[in-house]
Amino acid sequence: MDSLAALSAAIEFRDRSGGGCIQDNKLFCPGWVVDNYDRYVDPTLQHLVLVLSSVSAGFLIAFSLAVLAHRHRWLSSPFLAGTGVLYTIPSISFFFLLLPITGRGSLTAIIALTAFTLQIIFRNITTGLRNVPPDVTEAARGVGLTSQQILWKVELPLAMPEIVAGLRIATVSTVALATLAVFANGGGLGGEIITGSNITFKTGIIVAGGIAVIMAIIFDAFILLTGKLLTPWTRAAL
Repeated sequence: MDSLAALSAAIEFRDRSGGGCIQDNKLFCPGWVVDNYDRYVDPTLQHLVLVLSSVSAGFLIAFSLAVLAHRHRWLSSPFLAGTGVLYTIPSISFFFLLLPITGRGSLTAIIALTAFTLQIIFRNITTGLRNVPPDVTEAARGVGLTSQQILWKVELPLAMPEIVAGLRIATVSTVALATLAVFANGGGLGGEIITGSNITFKTGIIVAGGIAVIMAIIFDAFILLTGKLLTPWTRAAL
């Protein structure tokens, strides 16, 4: 079956080879990219959905856990240990462990990818909140702010650089890990990478991998810019 799949992939690549690139065994063929760019539209959109869904869900969960641990410090160690266990599970193994429960599809991939973001984001949020100077919170309490107001108006804004840093790391990591969602039939660019690896013509791998790299760079730049907009005092300090 694997040989038939490889042969089918090779035939498809040869039919739209951009003018004989397969026969010439070229590493990269711009003509083939022009002829076949449409095959990457759906996988790219699927990859975006996987990343955005996973990072958003991971941030909401990790943020809730971090705020709860900030209120009740004894919860910090159990939460950190729990998210650490999830983070250390090999990614492909995690997909296969979920298959009997959630089946094959994007849901399995999103659950696994979400789990991998938790420790990174949780650790950075708790670190940022812990690094807020005590005299600042005491001053805020002295002017009559409640604990809830101190959290939203003082602590979280001051912790924003660490929060943004954690979100950047989690997002870029998720873009890379989402290529493995193909093993759970979750879609994304991983399918094109595997298809390209089954034949000698490697332009497909380069294009799919390049799209993932560009996606990671764009996400990282967007989060970095958003962080700077949310913390104008850091720009003033520079």
